[in-house]
Amino acid sequence: MKPPAPSSSRVSFLLKKARVSPILLTFLAFVTFVTILYSQDLRCLFGQFDYSDHPKHNKYQTISPTKKNGGKLPFAIGETEEGCDVFSGRWVRDEVNRPLYEESECPYIQPQLTCQEHGRPDKDYQYWRWQPHGCTLPSFNATLMLETLRGKRMMFVGDSLNRGQYVSMVCLLHRLIPEDANSMTTNGSLTIFTAKEYNATIEFYWAPFLLESNSDDAIVHRISDRLVRKGSIIKHGKNWKGVDIMVFNTYLWWMTGRTFKILQGSFNDEVKDIAEVSTDDAYRMGMKTMLRWIKRNMDPKKTRVFFASMSPSHAKSIEWGGSPDGNCYNETKLIEDPNYWGSDTRKSIMQVIGEEFRKTRVPITFLNITQLSGYRKDAHTSIYKKQWSPLTPQQLANPVSYADCTHWCLPGLHDTWNELLFAKLFYP
Repeated sequence: MKPPAPSSSRVSFLLKKARVSPILLTFLAFVTFVTILYSQDLRCLFGQFDYSDHPKHNKYQTISPTKKNGGKLPFAIGETEEGCDVFSGRWVRDEVNRPLYEESECPYIQPQLTCQEHGRPDKDYQYWRWQPHGCTLPSFNATLMLETLRGKRMMFVGDSLNRGQYVSMVCLLHRLIPEDANSMTTNGSLTIFTAKEYNATIEFYWAPFLLESNSDDAIVHRISDRLVRKGSIIKHGKNWKGVDIMVFNTYLWWMTGRTFKILQGSFNDEVKDIAEVSTDDAYRMGMKTMLRWIKRNMDPKKTRVFFASMSPSHAKSIEWGGSPDGNCYNETKLIEDPNYWGSDTRKSIMQVIGEEFRKTRVPITFLNITQLSGYRKDAHTSIYKKQWSPLTPQQLANPVSYADCTHWCLPGLHDTWNELLFAKLFYP
C-alpha cells in the first residue's frame, strides 16, 4: 500500500526548507571565516565609534600616562592634551566661577590669610582664573578628589606657603563633608584634617628645609642664623611614611644670602662642625637628600610625589614699574609683562632643581608655579592679616614697612596651585 500523497501546502513548505537551509549554512560559514580572518581589522573599525575615549567627548582621557620606567602613574585617569603646558598661560578675569569658595565658609583658614576679615576693601584678587595657552585646565572636582582619597593619606610637607596650599585644599573639599564628620588636630609639626566618612586624612607637616634644622619648631622658628644638618631627613621622614600623595616644597628659608651654614655632625655635639657653602650648593644637597628618601621610602606603583617650585615675593615695586620705595602694599592690578621675573626668585635655584630632577629615576611631578604666581602682586596678604606683635606708631604711619608680600590671601592664588595639582594628579 502506497503512503498517502502529501498535501500541496506541505510540499511547498518542504521545498522552501530545502532551498533555505543550504543558503543559510553557506552564509554562516562565510561570516565565521571573515570574522576569523579580519578580526583585528573589524575591532579597529568598530573601535572608531567608541566615543567614551574620543578626545572630542572626553578631552583629557586619551592615552595612558607613563612613568619614567614605563607604566601608568597611580591615580591617573587620563592625560593632559598633547603639547599643553598647563603652567604657561595667562590670567583671565572670571566673576562667574571665582572664587571657588568664600572666606567666611571655610573655618580652617588661619588669621594670617583672612584678608577680608582683616579689612581688605576689595575682592578683585579673588576673581582671576589661570588659562593655559592652547588648552584648558580640568575643573577641580571635589567629589573625585575625596573618592580618590578614600582610605588614604595626602600630605603637604614644607613651609608656611605649602601650609597655605594645604589649607586651600581643605577649603576646596570641606563643604562636601558634614560638620560632624570632619576634624582638624595639631600636634607639634603635624596638622591633620580628617574626613571620617572617607577614612581619609589631608595633612601638613612643618619642615621648612625638609631636612633637620634649628627652625623645626612649628611655632617658634624665627631664627636669623639658620642652620641645617647635612643629609638629616630621617627625623622628619619617619612621619611621612605610608603617605599616598605627597606634596613637597622648600625654598624661602634657604634665602638668607649667598652662603648657607651646614652642620656636619649633630645638634647635640658640644663643639659643632659647621661648614659654610654657597646657597645653591646647600639647596642641591637638600634636593639630593629628598630624592634619595623618596626612592627608598615611596612605592612608585602606589604613591605620587609632587614638588612645588618657589613662591615669589613682591617686595620691590620698582621691578614692575612702581615707586622705588614701594612693595605689594595697595597693589590691586596684575603684572602684565609675560616675561616678568622678580629678583627675589633665584633662577640659579630653578636650575639646580632642573638638573637634579633630570638626573633622577624617581617619578616626581614638578609643579612649576613660580612665573604664573609672579604676575600676582595683587594677591598678597599685605597689611590685611593678624599681626602677631602690636604695631608701632612708625609702622602705622608707613604701611609699606609691615606689608606681608610673601604670603597669599585665601581664597586666592593657592586655589589655582591646587587646580594645577589636581590636573597633574589625574591627567599627568
